[in-house]
Amino acid sequence: MTAEPEATGNAEPHATDAESSDDARQQPGAEPGTGDHAPTATQITTRTGQFDGTGSGIAWRAWLPDSPARAVIVLVHGVAEHSGRYTHVGQRLAAADFAVYALDHIGHGKSAGGKANIGSMDGAADNVAAMLDIATREHPGVPRFLIGHSMGSLIVLHLATRAPIDVTGIVLSAPPLDISAGNAVQRALAPLLTRLTPNLGVIQLDSSHISRDPAVVRAYDNDPLVYRGKLPARTATEILNTTILVKGRLAKLTVPVLVLHGTADVLAGPSSTDLIEKRAGSKDLTAIRYEGLYHEIFNEPEQDKVLGDVLDWLETHVTGK
Repeated sequence: MTAEPEATGNAEPHATDAESSDDARQQPGAEPGTGDHAPTATQITTRTGQFDGTGSGIAWRAWLPDSPARAVIVLVHGVAEHSGRYTHVGQRLAAADFAVYALDHIGHGKSAGGKANIGSMDGAADNVAAMLDIATREHPGVPRFLIGHSMGSLIVLHLATRAPIDVTGIVLSAPPLDISAGNAVQRALAPLLTRLTPNLGVIQLDSSHISRDPAVVRAYDNDPLVYRGKLPARTATEILNTTILVKGRLAKLTVPVLVLHGTADVLAGPSSTDLIEKRAGSKDLTAIRYEGLYHEIFNEPEQDKVLGDVLDWLETHVTGK
């Protein structure tokens, strides 16, 4: 990755109640413009593009408010999925005048690389940092935030604890420090297989565990940009190794943190949030647990409440009130 990654892309203005037919299909039941805290008719510009990062071509998209951005947010998606699944999140945040950017990890979505093969967590963290730098150059002088879901939360934690990071705060959705996916044999074999056959599938994720909304599960299963095979050995090993690293470095997590977790999450144990509460070095840490919600809290029937909580926390840390 170059020190100053150059982004290329295009922009298309649109109202908040529509983006593209592809994105609309990806989130049935979670369309922008619904719920008590729905976006207003603020004009939002959707941009897409790419930059040369670790692992080569990194695809990205952004949801930008028509008015000057009050802060920059980089959304970091989870394993096997892509940034387009966060269109409703990006639009909701952009409607509150936040400039929101999201990249596809290597091996995910429209980025280069082997299917669902993350390459390395260091590389993934470098690409998130590059996306944040690009967003900052486009919107200088405003607060910066990172929001990660699942593996995206792990990448954010890795980035925030391996060296000091200049952000106003981070939001962690379903951080996977306690992982139940795969059996003990699969997890034990992953490090060996990643050296021999890094693209060999070793762990299958059960999509029925992502949300209690059947429409969300159907959209996930039918989304051509979602990888539905077994996770490659390389990705499984990188995730497992990074959980160990991050758990040992949580005292270095000193930036303001909001942690969100569904109590019925069987993919990333809620005990992960307990661990962050106990070990994190941050003096500004808020943890919210949602009773009965599954893994993808941004895609649960209660998503409006969850996104409202995120916006409230962001507002507090932007304005200091």
